[in-house]
Amino acid sequence: MRKASAAMKKSDPSENQEGATPSQIIDAKIAEATDWRGEMLALIRHVIKQADPDVVEELKWRGVPVWSHAGIICTGETYKSAVKMTFAKGASLEDPSGLFNSSLEGNTRRAIDFHEGDEIDEEALEALIRAAVALNMSSASRSKGKSPARPAR
Repeated sequence: MRKASAAMKKSDPSENQEGATPSQIIDAKIAEATDWRGEMLALIRHVIKQADPDVVEELKWRGVPVWSHAGIICTGETYKSAVKMTFAKGASLEDPSGLFNSSLEGNTRRAIDFHEGDEIDEEALEALIRAAVALNMSSASRSKGKSPARPAR
């Protein structure tokens, strides 16, 4: 387990982000959050990239960082008292380490709320991310194998 302790740099909020890649905008979001939340988001991002080097970084829903591979794996949002990592298909994932601690009532998503001072079990989180990628890949391959819809008669 490791606590978030990444070195943070301040960014100029007046910097123009037009034309910036999603990865560059996520870099800026992390740099702007100069407290524990930026460090936690940076560490979460690091673990995601370790678990899946082919992950694609995107921004959706007014700038929410999203990590995808054959579909959305998870999002990373910063709130006043938590950094929330929401898995798009979390309810379909096994969580033997009990990482999910939020959004447990739904039929689709599951989330992990990280609070100040929390440690990340990187090994367990990497396993959960890999499972999410595998689920996305199996869903993508199943949808490719479906026969096209028949025209109405």
